[in-house]
Amino acid sequence: MDAAQVDAEAAVGNKFSFANLPKLGVGIGYRQPFRNQLFLQRSAIDFLELVADHFFSNSTSSQDELAWLQRNFQTTPHGLALSLGSADGLDPVYTKHFVELLRSLQPPWCSDHIAFTRADGIDIGHLTPLPKTRASLRVLRHNITAFQDQSPIPLILENITEPFRYQNDQYEDADFLCEICEQNNVGLLLDVTNLFINSQNYQFDPITFLHRLPRERIVQLHFVGARYAEGQWHDSHNTTTQEEIWQLLTEVVKYGSVKGIILERDLNIPDLSELVPELQRARTILEEFG
Repeated sequence: MDAAQVDAEAAVGNKFSFANLPKLGVGIGYRQPFRNQLFLQRSAIDFLELVADHFFSNSTSSQDELAWLQRNFQTTPHGLALSLGSADGLDPVYTKHFVELLRSLQPPWCSDHIAFTRADGIDIGHLTPLPKTRASLRVLRHNITAFQDQSPIPLILENITEPFRYQNDQYEDADFLCEICEQNNVGLLLDVTNLFINSQNYQFDPITFLHRLPRERIVQLHFVGARYAEGQWHDSHNTTTQEEIWQLLTEVVKYGSVKGIILERDLNIPDLSELVPELQRARTILEEFG
């Protein structure tokens, strides 16, 4: 391989460079109710994860809020509707907004989901699981490449909860994530609560699952409490983290190359001070085992 080829590959990015990303620590998913409380709890928050979609607007209020957050905190953007699993490709308008936000923030990484939110041009309105097939991997490869061609920011992808599964799956859960990492220059945003929920609802061992994943690709974690009702666990984002999820989070930190942990709370949002003990516990785990 000559020097020009080496330079070309370097320009694309080192496939196994995710372990070298900066360690951001422990933070929280930013929500509007937290804004006036952030500085009161500043010592408990290392970084904020922003819902990217909330800052696509060019309105003065949206841009002023984004600038204020960027001045005062390390931020990472988290997309909700890139829809990397859509067979009809990326939405050019959504992708343009996302890329423009990345150029403005210049974050250490950005994230979205292993899912689709659009089908045949129709907005489904929620994250929908993909069939674990070779065809899905081809779609993901095409769309991830199209996104990465427009953005040099490292991309990490989140596992979602699965309210249903497909009969034509060709891969086990962990193997499907491994293939996504192997075929694409992406890391993992491992949602520990989602892993716990799926493992309970579909009766598999989450630790065995975890140890089949490429540890250097596990960049960031999400966690929050889950809800149990009518014999099933649900991703409610509205309650205190259960002890079983804390135990699983500890095992993930021990195993992976975790750079950041985010507490997500979207419903039944308390005063930010009430979430500080959970942030502190996550920080203790990261410092002790990370």
